[in-house]
Amino acid sequence: MGTETFLSGRPFADEQPVPKTGTPKRTVDLPLLVVVIALAVFGLIMMFSASWDYSLKEYGSPMYMFEHQLLWLAIGIAAAFGLSRFDYHHWRKLAVPTLGLTIALLITVLLANEILLGSRRYLFQGSFQPSELAKVVTILYLSVWLYAKRQFIHDVTFGLFPLSVILGVVGGLIYQQPDLSTAAIVLMLGGLLFFLAGGDLKQIAILLVIAILVGWAVVRINPTGHERVAAFLAGLKDPTQASYHVQRSFEAIVNGGWFGVGIGRGQSKLTGLPVPPTDSIFAVIVEELGVAGAAFLIALYTLLIWRGLVIARRAPDMLGTLIASGLVISIGIQAAINMSVMVGLVPFSGDALPFVSAGGSNLISSLVSIGILMNISRQRGEMIPAFNEERRTYRAALDLRGWNRRRRVSRSRRPPRSRNRQA
Repeated sequence: MGTETFLSGRPFADEQPVPKTGTPKRTVDLPLLVVVIALAVFGLIMMFSASWDYSLKEYGSPMYMFEHQLLWLAIGIAAAFGLSRFDYHHWRKLAVPTLGLTIALLITVLLANEILLGSRRYLFQGSFQPSELAKVVTILYLSVWLYAKRQFIHDVTFGLFPLSVILGVVGGLIYQQPDLSTAAIVLMLGGLLFFLAGGDLKQIAILLVIAILVGWAVVRINPTGHERVAAFLAGLKDPTQASYHVQRSFEAIVNGGWFGVGIGRGQSKLTGLPVPPTDSIFAVIVEELGVAGAAFLIALYTLLIWRGLVIARRAPDMLGTLIASGLVISIGIQAAINMSVMVGLVPFSGDALPFVSAGGSNLISSLVSIGILMNISRQRGEMIPAFNEERRTYRAALDLRGWNRRRRVSRSRRPPRSRNRQA
C-alpha cells in the first residue's frame, strides 16, 4: 500500500531500476554557483578585516587566520567539486556507515575532552569540529531513511519512534559537548524532513510538543541554557541589561549606521567585541558596511535558499528533494541564528555565519552541502516519466511556482465574430 507524496498528492512510483530516456546535458546550476562565489569572496574580505588584530594577539601574525581560511576554502572547493560529480543516489548505501563514523567522532570528542572556549567540541587541537559534520550527515541519513520508509511513515513504530531515537542519539551527543544550538538545529532539521516526507500531522504535533518540553527542561536544568535565556529575556525588556556580547554588538551596529565606516575601519573589533572573526563577524560587517552591507549579505543568503529550493523542486526523485531541502535550509537556519543573536532577537548561541565566519569545519561542511546540491541539479530530468510521478511542486509545504514565473492556464476564448454577420 503506497502513501501520497507531500508534493503532489500522487502515489510514489515503484522503486525499481529503469532505463534513461536519453543523455541529458549535465551542467552546473549557474545562479547557485554565482551566489556561492559571491558569499565566499565577501566572506574572505570581511573575515580578514575582522581577524587581523585578533589573529595578531592570539597567534602572533595578522595573516594567520586568513591564510588558514584560504586553506580550508581550497579543501572545501575540492570536496564540493568531487561531490558535484558523485551521484547522490550512492548515499543510500553510504548513509549508515557515514552516520556510524559521525557518532564515533562525537563520542571521541567527549572522551578526548579538549576544552576550548569553555566547551569540548573539537578534535586535533581545535582544528576539527565533528558537530558541523553531524549536521550534513544527519540530513543525508534521514533523507535516505525517510525515502526508504515512505510507505510506512504514518505508522508510529516505523515513523515517529525511530526518528526520535536517531535524533536523540545525535542531538544528545552534541548536547553533552555542550553545544545547545547545534543540537537544536539537528532536531529542527529532523522535524522538517519528517514533515516534507509526508509525515502525519498528528505525529508532527507530538514531536513538536516533545521538543518544547525537552527545550524547557534543558533551559531549567542546564546552567548554560538557563543563563543565556535569562540574559536574552533581560535584554528584551531593557537593551542595557543584555549580555556584554550583545551590548558590544549593538554598539558596533549603531556606529555603522546606514552605510558603515568603511572596510577595515571598524573600532569594535579592537575594543573588546568578543571573537570578532567568528561569532561576532556580523556585527563587524554592519559596523563597516552599515545596514546596506547587512542587507546585501541577507539578500545573498535569500538567493542561496531560493535557488536550493528550486533545485529541490526539480530533483529527479523524492530522495533528491529531501536532501536538497535539508541542506539548503540548514545553511539558512545557521545564518539566521547567527545574525539574530547579534541583534538580540534570539538567545545567544555559538553558530558560525556560513561562508563568512572563520573556521574550517563550518566552511567545509557548507561547501560539501553545495557540492551535493550541484549534483542534484545536474541530474534534473534524467528519470523517465514513471519517476516523474514524484513531482515536486511543494503544494502542501512550500509553493515555489511564483518564483519560477509559471504561466497560468490560458482561458478559453470566444470565437471571433464574423465580419459578414447580418444585423
